[in-house]
Amino acid sequence: MGKAKKTRKYATMKRMISLRDPRIKENERAKSNKVKKKDPSALKVKELVKYPSCLFFQYNTQLGPPYYILVDTNFINFSIKTKLDIVQSMMDCLYAKCIPCITDCVMAEIEKLGQKYRVALRIAKDPRFERLPCTHKGTYADDCLAQRVIQHKCYIVATVDRDLKRRIRKIPGVPIMYISNHRYNIERMPEDYGAPRL
Repeated sequence: MGKAKKTRKYATMKRMISLRDPRIKENERAKSNKVKKKDPSALKVKELVKYPSCLFFQYNTQLGPPYYILVDTNFINFSIKTKLDIVQSMMDCLYAKCIPCITDCVMAEIEKLGQKYRVALRIAKDPRFERLPCTHKGTYADDCLAQRVIQHKCYIVATVDRDLKRRIRKIPGVPIMYISNHRYNIERMPEDYGAPRL
């Protein structure tokens, strides 16, 4: 003989303690859904984005000769392809003394490219180039350059990479140097600081 089937009892619920039961502690009680009206006479607090003191109406007052120019990997490679001397072409573009700077990440990227880019590596090791040490982990140069430019607004970024350009345009007060028509051009640089009139 098999077991008799138990029929379900419909519309029955487990018994629960009411949320307003006196046995429940104060901090476990149900919170009221009433919305408190805001006082119109109260002071309104707004969080403003902190801009560095070196910016004056989006113009960077820390920029001035001698210019410190952060150089990207592809900028060196394109300079070699277009047969431009990096330091001399930078000076021709800005009409002032320029000090190209290379971070450890950019140097590591050039070294990883191998034997094909040995000319770029030799140029990067030029004593006229200033070497900047990196303290972060990894060797992704785009993040390194963007982070360095956010922290210190005294640099111009030299790159041909579209993604990096797009990223740096979002940072106020940072000029971008790029290659076009077999010469260097500069973008977002006020004319007072020596930018050529095109």
